Amino acid sequence: MKSLFEAASEPVFLNLPDAEIIYYPQFFDKEQADIIFAELLQEIPWQQDEIRVYGKIHPQPRLTALFGNEGKSYSYSNITMQPHPWNLLLQKLKMEIETIADVNFTTVLLNQYRDGKDSNGWHADNEKELGMNPVIASLSFGAERTFQLKHNLEKDQKKSIILEHGSLLLMKGTTQHFWKHQIPKTAKLIGPRINATFRDII
Repeated sequence: MKSLFEAASEPVFLNLPDAEIIYYPQFFDKEQADIIFAELLQEIPWQQDEIRVYGKIHPQPRLTALFGNEGKSYSYSNITMQPHPWNLLLQKLKMEIETIADVNFTTVLLNQYRDGKDSNGWHADNEKELGMNPVIASLSFGAERTFQLKHNLEKDQKKSIILEHGSLLLMKGTTQHFWKHQIPKTAKLIGPRINATFRDII
């Protein structure tokens, strides 16, 4: 894999209050992104957990996997995941992203959206094990999906962007305190998407 800096596009800084969000539309070129997507799709041990919504248990509307440093479990939505050891590809991605994010990531949570029916509802990455102002670096591969943001207090502050194949979204500062985000369902006939969200569990 060649250095990401050879393929990275110019960053787009989202002008949002109480947030620091940077988007790299083509962090990977298409050839690199295609290779990474295929390997993640085939090699990751995907699982589907159950979640409780309003007292009822449902299958989570996407597949997930957790990789990271030993002992760094991750809990969200009443789910506790134990990490698989880093594989070579995820280690390479982690090292490259760390040079831009200036963070030593311990963990990556992977999500596979199999089609437009799979989704991720409104939430913030604000679990206590992520610390005060967590840095979340999210890589996207495969089908493009809409990423929506809304401010917790200022109801007119909303933003939608399309997360492209091979892109990187970096969320920093107080973003997780003031904003929620989601990947909504879509009626469009689309293929699978994989995103890898790198984070530091303290």
